Amino acid sequence: MPRPAKDDGHNRASRYRATKRHQGMRLLRIWVPDPRAPGFREEARRQAEVLRGAPEEAEALAFIEQIMAADESSR
Repeated sequence: MPRPAKDDGHNRASRYRATKRHQGMRLLRIWVPDPRAPGFREEARRQAEVLRGAPEEAEALAFIEQIMAADESSR
């Protein structure tokens, strides 16, 4: 007679999530735009054009450069 499975995937996943929570982690699920979706590329270009030369663009680029520099110095 076959042995019953020790656990199913649901129990394993529950234990994994509990372990991660115990380690101080939090499960976060988010929806993001799909770059494969029709119209995505055109909308991205439109939004980039709106920001081109705007103070927000300079602020965002400075922030990205700062993060990249910090990442490179930590290696």
